[in-house]
Amino acid sequence: MNLWLVLLLVGVVISPLSWLVPSRHQRGRSSVRVEARRLGLAMQLSRQEWPFWLEQPAPSMCAQYLRERRRGEAQEAWCFWQMRPGQWVDRWREPCTDARLAEQLAALPEDAYKAEATANTVAVCWGERNGLEALQRVDAFLQAQA
Repeated sequence: MNLWLVLLLVGVVISPLSWLVPSRHQRGRSSVRVEARRLGLAMQLSRQEWPFWLEQPAPSMCAQYLRERRRGEAQEAWCFWQMRPGQWVDRWREPCTDARLAEQLAALPEDAYKAEATANTVAVCWGERNGLEALQRVDAFLQAQA
């Protein structure tokens, strides 16, 4: 009887510790972020305000992967959202007119919500699903646009 009572108490004490163990989903995101750092990408969690017309739901806090743009040459700023998988539009819901950029945008993962470029950086807001294979596609896009 005392043995069962001791085992029960040990179980009650140890069970909350299982909440501290990261889930498989969290470990997957962590490995993607470590690999992104190894590839030279910066990542930050950023609060985003999404257009009301987006058809796929997007989280309010999203992982944003960034790469610095080359200095010296004048580069244009742009911003596109993925309205449906493979369909990228600007804030007026017009498709991308640059054929090269449209082809590269179409290669991004289906859970990429936004791609934008400023004078200094190019960034992709991404849901981080599909792991390292999707990260390679995001990295290829950021390298091509940087």
